[in-house]
Amino acid sequence: MTGIDRRRILALSGAAALNFAAFPLRAQEAAATAPTAVAGAETGPTGPLHALTVFGEPHHGPDFTHFDYVDPDAPKGGEIRLLPASWTTNQNPLTYNTFNMHVLKGDSPPLMGLCFTSLMVRGLDEPDTVYCHLAESVEVDGRRFTFRLRDDATFSDNSPITAEDVVFTLQTLKERGHPSLAQPLNGVESVEAPERLTVTITFAEGTSNRLPLLVAGYPVLSKAYYTENDFSEATLAVPVSSGPYVVGPYDAGRYVTFQRRPNYWGEDLPTGRGHNNFDTIRVDFYRERTAAFEAFKAGQITFREEFTAKTWATEYDFPAINDGRVVRRDFPDGRPAGAQGWFINTRRDKFKDPRTREALTWAFDFEWTNANVFYGLYERTSSFFMNSDMMATGTPDEAERALLEPFRDQLDPAVFGPAWLPPVTDGTGRDREPLKQADALLRAAGWRRREGKMVNEAGEQLTIEFLYSQPTSERILQPYANRLRLLGIEPILRLVEAAQYQLRLQNFDYDLTTQRFAFAPTPSESIREFWTSPFADITGSYNLAGIKDPVVDGLTEAMLSASSREEMVTAARAVDRILRLGHYWVPQYYKAVHNVAYWDRFGIPDQQPRYDLPVETTWWTKAT
Repeated sequence: MTGIDRRRILALSGAAALNFAAFPLRAQEAAATAPTAVAGAETGPTGPLHALTVFGEPHHGPDFTHFDYVDPDAPKGGEIRLLPASWTTNQNPLTYNTFNMHVLKGDSPPLMGLCFTSLMVRGLDEPDTVYCHLAESVEVDGRRFTFRLRDDATFSDNSPITAEDVVFTLQTLKERGHPSLAQPLNGVESVEAPERLTVTITFAEGTSNRLPLLVAGYPVLSKAYYTENDFSEATLAVPVSSGPYVVGPYDAGRYVTFQRRPNYWGEDLPTGRGHNNFDTIRVDFYRERTAAFEAFKAGQITFREEFTAKTWATEYDFPAINDGRVVRRDFPDGRPAGAQGWFINTRRDKFKDPRTREALTWAFDFEWTNANVFYGLYERTSSFFMNSDMMATGTPDEAERALLEPFRDQLDPAVFGPAWLPPVTDGTGRDREPLKQADALLRAAGWRRREGKMVNEAGEQLTIEFLYSQPTSERILQPYANRLRLLGIEPILRLVEAAQYQLRLQNFDYDLTTQRFAFAPTPSESIREFWTSPFADITGSYNLAGIKDPVVDGLTEAMLSASSREEMVTAARAVDRILRLGHYWVPQYYKAVHNVAYWDRFGIPDQQPRYDLPVETTWWTKAT
């Protein structure tokens, strides 16, 4: 392995701490070199380019006409009604009270991103390539990226999109945006508009080669609109937007529709052809999954991705399934499955000792749960990079050891042994051996059993509050809670309504809470937010466990500054080993497929992208 050594990692780790003082919202990376793995950046000034990639070459050349995973002749029209399957920033899958998805305040609807465009867009069948969209081309000169904008691009009010809008967007998001948008922008040194349709973004010295691609995918906002309207407000005023859809009829908290712009400027671009085929995309909100499923069975919802194993295994036997009006289908999910589990809030004193945290994993009987609750549909999660080559396996190889060895005195010695795996029970639900191990770990951490209760030196019982917003979670929680009681731990199952859940999550007001994070096949700058020290205390960050480990910080920077995919994978595996032995979560389960059902009224491209299932943008309504 070349390019990542101990001195560089120490510099990276130290820079994370030093720059956090200068930039309170984000740790600045301090790699030794400027971006070099971005396509075209290796040999000095280059361009104009149609695409940027971190490693290798773009799949599509400059003359490509459309992505492989669309039908370029797909008809326009019709409607799809669906339930949210993924969300980001301040989006909430259960309710909404604002259309401003770019700030921390409020709850916005998933798919709000359909209303905004970006300089470049991802190729969803490639691990790390973006293609020009609003930008007609990009030129790279070291740390300077110059984008030439298309002269026919307009906002939803028909005003032109100019370079000043891009400058305003990046400056405003950096200063006032949601933390997940603002923090990466601390790696932007300057944004300038030398001409009406020219934007030059200069990245800070040492910025990772991932950041230009990430920033090129940021939503573009209207400077005129947000000059007249307060950007920081959570409001249901429909914003002027730049994308292929605008907000249509809605009923706050119940449903929202997105209406296709009939003369959208990007429709016939290679990055737009075959996309955005539905005239109307409607997102419905239900507080309870049973009611949502009944709505689907009645045809009020026309597409559903199923996340409840019991429902998928036992309840898809209604008349519309039997007569073929509804189709059940599995689509492969090639994304790294990421981390799903009960994240343990280490900001709380009772969870400071990793032995206490590990004991909670020994108490969870996945094998019984999978057989009796999930109908055998899941596999156990063990890694933060499941379903990818970044997952650590076996003992560290030579390249991993070269990264880890300089920090041996700061690491659990087990890091140098086989990668940690969660315990396996006999599946009967009565296996006592894991509970014995959990009890021993709790005692080693200073807890003692008195009158059937696990208490600390002050006699205070160990209690664990599980925070969740869906009643269906109780099917999983109740058996786990019963095993915790056998250890003398008092579980508290705290079901809260959607807005309160979002607020408590943002403020780290929980003991344990369930989340699933799916990472990109080539992790970007934003991955810092999930486990590096500067993000542990930032309201609204995804560092749910409050992880603060300088070695993890440094190795994460090494992963982001790697000059080859091999180096990146090596660093990711080293990070994975350390995180797993930190016992920051009780790992749950995953499946590498999308379980979906839909009313048989949609056309589907012959080829699906490996790294997403973009139903709302690539499917269409069939002729009747």
